[in-house]
Order: sequence, then structure tokens, then C-alpha cells
Amino acid sequence: MSAKNHPKPPFPEQQQEHRPGLTKPLDPQPDHGEESYKGSGKLAGKTALITGGDSGIGRAVAIAFAREGADVAISYLDEHDDAKETARWVQEAGQKALLLPGDITDRAHCRELVAKTVEAFGHLEVLVNNAAYQMTYDGLEDISDDEWDKTYSTNIGAMFRITKAALPHLKEGAAIINTTSVNADAPNPGLIAYASTKGAIQNFTGGLAQLLAERGIRANCVAPGPIWTPLIPSTMPVEKVKNFGSQVPLKRAGQPAELAAAYVLLASDEASYISGATVAVTGGKPII
Repeated sequence: MSAKNHPKPPFPEQQQEHRPGLTKPLDPQPDHGEESYKGSGKLAGKTALITGGDSGIGRAVAIAFAREGADVAISYLDEHDDAKETARWVQEAGQKALLLPGDITDRAHCRELVAKTVEAFGHLEVLVNNAAYQMTYDGLEDISDDEWDKTYSTNIGAMFRITKAALPHLKEGAAIINTTSVNADAPNPGLIAYASTKGAIQNFTGGLAQLLAERGIRANCVAPGPIWTPLIPSTMPVEKVKNFGSQVPLKRAGQPAELAAAYVLLASDEASYISGATVAVTGGKPII
């Protein structure tokens, strides 16, 4: 799908009760690069673990990584049909896929994700911490303590635990890529819990890059703007979903496929001098 053909708001009115959302009900259907991404062996021989790999950005990254020659472990909550579809695309690219369902707010599960990936593939070179949780609230008083804790445990707590578990297996040249957000720089007040975790992710990544430099392990973030994924209609009011993406200069939501190349670059040896960076994929909205 060329850029000029990407759908623009207004979108059809839609909501999903399942969180963090499912791909099949989305209208329009997102583009994950199924028909467009062409690989060139940039990740040949590598293994990648991707959290939130069942749909949205995670699926697009999984497809791209597989077409670049990587085997992929797909961590997800309970969206089994979506995860199987992602695995199918990985396998069609000639690579191995491993499905790892479970809740990353569970500390033991975070460790198991890494252990099962290494057990299946024998090595790990790329970690993509992409899974996230968000909900929209009009006021701070509307956010319960449990809701706040769940957002932080999913978005930044799990990132810490999974990264810590992965480090013994990461060798020189390995890459850690964390998904932050334009909200780290320009927080949406209705997403204050989510937005503040994204600021923490950017800060965590900057510190991590410095801690791991001597070991030759790179850490970077990708900061998406509004991207059309199942998370949107499952966590935002109908009117915001309808006009999603209209606020950025390109006047549309990005497609998951439009982020894949940034993750591929940061995972590849071509990014050997890039660490501690934030790559903004925001539809023209600057990140300062």
C-alpha cells in the first residue's frame, strides 16, 4: 500500500471490549507489511523476542524480522488467533516462530519468556519490548490505584524484568529496542498513566544504553505517533477513534508497516554506532 493510499480519518465508529484488542474487527484493516515488506538478509541467523508480537506494531516487526532472516519468539497475552496469524507469516518467510502466551505483569512469566526462547532457538540477539497497556480517563480521580499499578507493571515493570532476564544471553552486537511514544515528549492528559510510563521507558533506555556500552549491547527506542492498531478502539472513546490520527501534520494514523524499518535498522549490525537514541515515527509531529 503506497502512502497516498493509506486510510485517513474519519474512521467508522467502532469499539472493542477485549483489551488490548483484536485485529479482525478493525475497520479499516491495518497494514502490517504482509504484501509490501521485502527483506535483504539484515538479520540472518539472529533470534528475536518480541513482546506484544501478536498484532499491531509487534506483528509488523515480526514479519519484517522474519523476512530479514530472523527466527521470532512472539510474546502475547491471550489473543491466540492473532498470534497464530503472526506466526504463519513468520513461517511463510522461512523462519521459525515460537508462541508464548501469558501475562507480563507476572514476574515469573517474564523470566520464562526468555528461558523458553533460548531453549527453543539456542540463542538470543534481539529483544523488542513492545507490549503496552493504556486506558483513557477524563480525570486523575477516575484512575484507580490498581489501574495505575497495572499500567506501570505492564509497560515499564515488565520491560525491566524481561531485559534483566535476557542480559545473560545477550552477547556483543546484541540489540534491545523499546517502544516508547510521542507521549513521552507531549503527554496526552487523557492517557496520563500510559504517557508517564512512556517517559519512563525513554529514560530507562537512555540509562540502559550507557550501562551496556562496555558489553557491546545497544539499547534504543522507537517513538510512534498515532498508529492504527487494535489497542485504539479497545481503549479510546468512539469519537477519538473516529478521528484518530487527524492531529498530526500528515493528517492520518500511521500503519504498523510504517514502523517496521525503524526496528529492523536498530536490530541490525548497520546500527552499530546507534545506542541511546529515540527514533520518532510520528507523522510529522516533532519530538524535542
